[in-house]
Amino acid sequence: MISRPALALLLAGSTILAACGDSAAEQEAERTEDAIEAQAAADAAEAAPEEEILGMTEAQLLEADLVDADGNELGDIALVERNAMRTVTGLLVELEGDRYVTLRLRDVSPRPDGDEVDVQTTLSSGQLAKLPDADIDPTSDTMTGAGSM
Repeated sequence: MISRPALALLLAGSTILAACGDSAAEQEAERTEDAIEAQAAADAAEAAPEEEILGMTEAQLLEADLVDADGNELGDIALVERNAMRTVTGLLVELEGDRYVTLRLRDVSPRPDGDEVDVQTTLSSGQLAKLPDADIDPTSDTMTGAGSM
């Protein structure tokens, strides 16, 4: 996990860089994305290298695309969500338009794609669109999505 002071420093730095002409909404979206990426990197570094989620390491998951049954890209895996006991509870996924939702592990599976492995969801793009936005607080120690259907 990333500490609050480190996260605050990261956010301050990204705020200065983002202030170069972007609107307030764009700056906030950039800060949120930076915080998610920092949390994901910290979690991946903290995870045991041999730990597997869906048969993949956390680092592999963070490189994976979210795809449908036909292999069409639906989004990107942004963060592996964990509870206070560090048990994996879901995946925070970035959909089109910088929108974040949480998927339960039962709604996804690994899908080989050449030398890489993507994450395939059983949910349609319409079902993904109906999921609630993840509740992201870039100033907290951990990030948790709102959950899925």
